[in-house]
Parts: sequence; structure tokens; C-alpha cells
Amino acid sequence: MPPQIRAAAMPRTNAPGFGRAKSVIVVFASGGQSQIDTWDPKPNAPKEIRGAFNSIPTSVSGTRFCEHMPQIAKLADRLCVVRSMSHEDLDHGTAFYLSLTGRYHRRRSGNPLPTAEDHPCHGAVLQRVRPSTAFVQTAVHLNGPAEVPNIVGPGQFGGFLGKAYDPLTLGDVTAQEAAIPSLLPLNDVPPSRLESRQSLLTSIESSMTRLNCDITASNKSVLYRQAFKMLSKQQTRTAFDLSAEHDALRDRYGRNRSGQACLLARRLVEAGIPLVTVIWNHNNRGQDKSPTNTDTYGWDNHNDIFTGLKDHLLPRFDQSFSTLIEDLDDRGMLDETLVVCMGEFGRAPLVKLEPNFAGASPGRKHWPSVYSIVFAGAGVSRGTVVGASDEIGGFPASEHFGPWDTTATIFSALGIDPHHEYTDQVNRPYRISDGKVIDAIY
Repeated sequence: MPPQIRAAAMPRTNAPGFGRAKSVIVVFASGGQSQIDTWDPKPNAPKEIRGAFNSIPTSVSGTRFCEHMPQIAKLADRLCVVRSMSHEDLDHGTAFYLSLTGRYHRRRSGNPLPTAEDHPCHGAVLQRVRPSTAFVQTAVHLNGPAEVPNIVGPGQFGGFLGKAYDPLTLGDVTAQEAAIPSLLPLNDVPPSRLESRQSLLTSIESSMTRLNCDITASNKSVLYRQAFKMLSKQQTRTAFDLSAEHDALRDRYGRNRSGQACLLARRLVEAGIPLVTVIWNHNNRGQDKSPTNTDTYGWDNHNDIFTGLKDHLLPRFDQSFSTLIEDLDDRGMLDETLVVCMGEFGRAPLVKLEPNFAGASPGRKHWPSVYSIVFAGAGVSRGTVVGASDEIGGFPASEHFGPWDTTATIFSALGIDPHHEYTDQVNRPYRISDGKVIDAIY
């Protein structure tokens, strides 16, 4: 056991699904998907609850999804939907933090800036307890960083572990053929010159006596070291090159930010990266500024929810998420890849126009009391539904789970006991997760 991780309780290595995943892909629907208008429709509820959409049957008898998710509905027999997620944080920033760290922020229901005192995200903790030996990076965030909406959200970085534990974060992976163009080989820079540049940088750093006291310089040093490691490996350069994929498959995923990020996520776990997070939409309500650009749409639909979902969000989500699941399964990768689709909370059961937000037609406000997330792969029971919401989709009607349980499930799937502890930079112990593995999904 590495020195930075130690047992805090009896190991739970007999948990269902323990160690079944070589990698995890988290698809994060920032802004809060409406459970009623996606995974948990209420066709028998009054119109002001069920909304403007109908539901459709899926490939699982008795399970229905929103009518605007027909491709995903065909794949319901490969998914497990958890319909009784619940927590108490009411705002995007801190609920996003809760979702990616598994812990409440010290200031609930707000939108604070990231700080060096924050808890680290899942990927940072994974880098601490079990850094990847197969790949330069242990965790990668795609289509990030997540904005909520006018600031970069807390909880997606290394926090108190430091910048060295930040996941590699890439923005728009469609901007160029290679997601990281600087990784492409340069004809005028042979390996010997690259090595000499690295040696020169090391020499300069060692002569800077104040480096360890200068946080900015120290952070730059970390990034430089990571960059040289990535440049030195052919496997890294190849993994980030989307142009290596067939045009037909790229078209299936969708030639847009979220679709190509899903495709790159598959390439990265195929190359051996343990944890990839796809930020489905980089801004949770960018539609306020660019209402005609689908790439900017987030799931925070206080108003105009039905036009926003029907015309922008759901068609792309249906196409890209279904293709990700199919592609992983067709390649034999789904059995060893855990896929988790989640947001920070759901939307209110009552459809209502909110005068303080843009838009002319009704929407749904934030709703953490109950919402849905989805699991697939790595031993998860196919074609199942876990938990239930009440008749209006407002509160759990069964055992409920929280983001802390999702965190525990992710680490357990990777073969790491979530009750183990890791230490920070001054050797203070922290438990990996305070939650419990969601056994029912297995």
C-alpha cells in the first residue's frame, strides 16, 4: 500500500462490482437535468407537472423515457437508472462541488470561487491514492473547465492537494484536429533537442532558490514537467488525436463540442487513462448570451425549458450518449469501463415562469430533493431501475442516495476501498469517501 493511503476501516473488497472497472467515464450534465423530462417521466401527472413532453417505451418492459431520447431508449437494456438521488444543496456552484468531491462545501447553496482549501475532486484523489502507471495522466476533464455560469466552479481541481493533482483540463476539443495540437511532433525538434530543452529548464529551476516559496513559479514548474512527460510518449500523442478516427464514427458521435468530447473520452480510456470526465456543457446556462448556438446550452433551464430541451439539448444528448454506450459495448470495453451520467441536481416538478430569468415560456427551478443519474458497464446490472421518486417526481419514494455514494461507487469500481484514507501535503488524513457503494446497481 502506498504511503499516502492507509486503511481507516475494515476493507470492503467484497462490495459488488469492486475492481470491475479499469476506467471510469463521468458524463456531467452541468446545470441540472430535469428528471421528469429525461429519465423519470410522469405521464399520469397533471400537465403542470408532467410538462410538454410525452414518454416512450424503452427496450426494458415497463420503463419509459422522454420522447426526445429515442436512441437512448433503445439502449435502456444496457443501463441502470437511479431515480432516487437526493441532497440539500440548492445552488449550482456548491452542488457542482458536492457532485465532484462527494462532500458539501463549507458554504452551502452558493457560488463561491475555487480556493486552495477546497476538497479535491475525484480525479485528484485518484491521482493521490493510485497514480496511473500506464499513462502520463491519471484524470482528464474534457470540455472544461465548467462555468457555473459566470465563474469557474469549485470542486474540479486538486484543492488542498495542490496544483500537481489538478486533472488535465481541455476545452473545446473540436477547435483543431488534435485535442492538444502542441503534442503533435515537430519536424525541427528531434528527441535530442527536446531532451536538451528539458535539461535546461531543470537547470534553471534548480538555480531559483525562491522557487519553493513562490506559488506561481511552483505551479508553472508542475505544468512544465507534465508537458515534457506528455511530449515524450507516443502513446499520449496518439490518444489525443481525433483525426485518427473514421469520419463515419465521428459523425455518429456528433461534430460538436459534447459529441467529440465523448469520442475523445473513449479514446482516452482505451489508451489507459483511469478517469475521464466529460463536462457536457462548459457553461450551465450559456444560452442566455448565445440562444442560437447549441454548443453554449446548459441544463439550467429556469424558463423556456421545453424549447431548450427539444431544439438543443436532448437531440445532441440522445445522439452522443447513446453512441458512447454503443461504441464501448461494440469494442468489448463496456465490461471494464464504468460510465456514470449525472448532474448536480434535478429540476422542480412544477412548471412555472420565473420573472427573474431570461425567457418567455415556463421552466423548472433547481431541485436537489430528488433527481436521476445513470450507470452502465463494469458489472452494473443491465436494464434496471434503482429507487423511485413520488408520483410528481418531487421527492424520493424509496431508499435514496447522495453524491457521496456515487463517489464511493466510483472508487470501489476501480478497486479502491472508499473507506481508506489518504493524506494531504502535511500528512493530515482524509477518508476517500464518506458514502456507501450503491450495491443495488449491481
